[in-house]
Amino acid sequence: MNIANFSVNRRECAALFLLRYNEVINGTGMWALVFLPHGRRMDTMVTSYTTADYQKAAAVIREKTAQPVMTGIVLGSGLGGLADMIADAVTIPYSEIPGWARSTVHGHRGELVIGTLEGCPVVVQRGRAHLYEGYHPQQVTFPIRVMHFLGVQTVILTNAAGGLNPTFNGGDVMLINDHINLVGMSGNNPLVGPNDDSLGERFTGMVQTYDRSLRQLAHQVAREAGVTLREGVYVGLSGPTFETPAEIRMLRTLGGDAVGMSTVHEVVVARHMNKRVLAFSGITNVAFDSIDTDAETTHEEVLEVGAQIVPRLTAILRGVLRALAE
Repeated sequence: MNIANFSVNRRECAALFLLRYNEVINGTGMWALVFLPHGRRMDTMVTSYTTADYQKAAAVIREKTAQPVMTGIVLGSGLGGLADMIADAVTIPYSEIPGWARSTVHGHRGELVIGTLEGCPVVVQRGRAHLYEGYHPQQVTFPIRVMHFLGVQTVILTNAAGGLNPTFNGGDVMLINDHINLVGMSGNNPLVGPNDDSLGERFTGMVQTYDRSLRQLAHQVAREAGVTLREGVYVGLSGPTFETPAEIRMLRTLGGDAVGMSTVHEVVVARHMNKRVLAFSGITNVAFDSIDTDAETTHEEVLEVGAQIVPRLTAILRGVLRALAE
C-alpha cells in the first residue's frame, strides 16, 4: 500500500487509529482522506482495484456455483425480499467474497444470491454499501465490476428514495429515466483515477444511460400488472442526513423528482462497461420543503413504506425478467 508522507504526534493518534481500524473492518485495503485536529490534513493515497481483484472475487463466487448469470440486480433498503423468490438459489455472504464491502445499514442483508427468477439467470445483490458508511466510490461499485466478470449484460437497480415531485405519494414506484449525480460532480466519481481500457473508455457518455427499450418494457409490464409507474429524474447525494427543506427546494429547482443516497455510482460504472441499465426508486416518503412542520423523515419510515412498495416493484421486476428470458 502506498501512503503519502506525513508526521503524527500523540494528539493525532486517535485519528490515525480510526483510519487503520476502518481499514480492518472494511477488509478492503482501501485508504481515505482523514481530517486531523487543528485543521491539519493527512493525505493518503487510495489504492485502486485492478482487473485481477475483480477476477479473484468472481473466481471465489464461481467456486460456490457454476450457474450462468445474465442479469444483475441490486436491491435497496427494505427491498431484499425479492431474493427469496429465486429458484435454485445459492447464497454467499459478502464476508466470503474478497474485496466486497460489507453493508452496515439495517435493511441491507449483505449477501449475494445467484439463481433463476422467471426463467432469467440472475445474480442479486441483497443490500449495498454506501458512501456514508465510509466507503470509497470504487468500493461501492466493486460488485458491479464483479458482475461483469460473471457474465452480466443487464443491470437492474432499486433504491428507496424521497419524493421531490409534489405529485408523488409515499408508496409510489418511480422508473428512473435520468439522474443528477451531485456527489460525482463534486469529485467523488468512481471513474476518477487510472482507466482500465479493457473495461471501458476513459470518457463515458451518459446521454443514453437508462436503456430506452427497457424503460418501455417496464411501462408495458406495469400496465399489464395494474401498477401505477411514475417516471422521473433521480438525484444522488451522499447522506447520511436527510435533506433540509431548503435543499429539497433547491433539488426541485434543478429538476429532480426523487432523491436518495445510492445508485448513481453503480449506474456510472455499469455504463462505463457498456451495460444496459434499468433502475427504479421506491418513494418511501414525500420530502418536506418547509421548516414550519412538526414532521421528520426517519429510516424506520423508509423501511415501513418500503415494505408496502415491495409487491408493486416485485410485479414489475418479475415481468421484466420474464421478458428478458424469452
